[in-house]
Amino acid sequence: MNNTPPNNAVSLRDFLSASTKFAASAAALGTLPVERFVHGASPGDTIKVALVGAGGRGTGAADQAMQSGADVKLVAVADVHQDRMDRSLASLNKHKDQLAVKAENKFLGFDAYKQAIAQADVVILATPPGFRPMMFEEAVRQGKHVFMEKPVAVDGPGIRKVLAAAEEAKKKNLKVAVGLQRHHQPNYQESMKRLHGGEIGDIVSMRCYWNTSPVGPKVTREQAAKLLGRAPTEMEYQLRNWYMFAWLCGDHIVEQHIHNLDVINWVKQSFPVSCSGIGGRAYLSEPDHGEIFDHHTVEYVYADGSRMHSQCRQIPKCKGEVYEAVQGTKGSWIGAQRLRHPRPEAGSDLALSGEGRRGQRRPSARAHPVLRRHPPQQAAQRSRARREEHAHRHHGPHGDLRRPTRDVGSGAELEARPPARAPRVGRRAQAQARSGWAVSVCDSGSHRGALTPSSPARNPNLAPVLGGAGEEQD
Repeated sequence: MNNTPPNNAVSLRDFLSASTKFAASAAALGTLPVERFVHGASPGDTIKVALVGAGGRGTGAADQAMQSGADVKLVAVADVHQDRMDRSLASLNKHKDQLAVKAENKFLGFDAYKQAIAQADVVILATPPGFRPMMFEEAVRQGKHVFMEKPVAVDGPGIRKVLAAAEEAKKKNLKVAVGLQRHHQPNYQESMKRLHGGEIGDIVSMRCYWNTSPVGPKVTREQAAKLLGRAPTEMEYQLRNWYMFAWLCGDHIVEQHIHNLDVINWVKQSFPVSCSGIGGRAYLSEPDHGEIFDHHTVEYVYADGSRMHSQCRQIPKCKGEVYEAVQGTKGSWIGAQRLRHPRPEAGSDLALSGEGRRGQRRPSARAHPVLRRHPPQQAAQRSRARREEHAHRHHGPHGDLRRPTRDVGSGAELEARPPARAPRVGRRAQAQARSGWAVSVCDSGSHRGALTPSSPARNPNLAPVLGGAGEEQD
């Protein structure tokens, strides 16, 4: 193999970074400082790519890789499902001049990845993550550059195998990229630059969320049987419905919420030292819902004592939010992806505008991290003011609930005059009547609906119900 490039050869970095599609959506071999023709590169100008895992994400990554330039060719594919491989190659056929997968390079089975890796310079690993550690280890052993989807493993042993293989990759000068695409989004890059520059002061607390509807099941047993023409084996079923099984996906806190957790670690430039949390299944209960939880909440502690609260949920018809938030001593930051909030004015230095999740600018407020430069004390003051305003509006200036008393206002006599029609008693009044508590009455007349000499009750019939004090209607 000729390892010496011609004088006019471009670097892999320059070549692939010509297209932001692969950099942003596949998380980007194009952004890596990969030197041309190092360890396993092809002769000439062709970059050979092998796809391991021909599902939706793998097919998309291969498509984006070939969009990077005419000299990127897909030469091998490996999967355990023949129909998935056929469907993937059919969709990639639009790259006719770059789709160079010969019949003998279509590998099927659990060991097929080894044969596909041997054909390429760069390997795309996009199988269910439970298989990622052994496949990454093999790619490094064969001296190949790697793009692998997140997460890189689903458990402790798998993570340790990946870390060991990563050390070997460094020794061999192999380049490895992982599909944590926020690292390649300009808005997040700018945000981190400003956060690490101290723009909101010292980071004291963090939050992150990925609360959406369920992603799975990918395939039901009935659908698998229809596809295969027979009842699937348990292994076949779980491989097709991989998202619902922890040994294959790691649960959605690992498979999906990793994006948010990764951003907070990026903010802190470190990893948590401990955590505690809870999770369970409130919605997922059908036979095809597998074994994963549908909600988790975890508190992570960093070495400096700061804490990050994490939520992820996959339950339908609930509040949806996907974002990260950071509180500093001088202000706060929100890295919004699906959080609905007012968009900052054009040109405002509070708006860190950037590209959307697929590398295309969007008109909504999504994917616009916002720096809010205000001291935490101001936020506390505004919160306290809102509480006081609520108490004044609903409970009078005294702002508390007291036991009913005969003293109404300044000793005024209550005259119960039944109205022409039956009064409408509000829910709050009914609840207070049942509990024997009522709003205390003041002399100022500023509380809407309070019984005072200067402000008679709108509905005097409420007074007997409440034991001598009136209440506004709902």
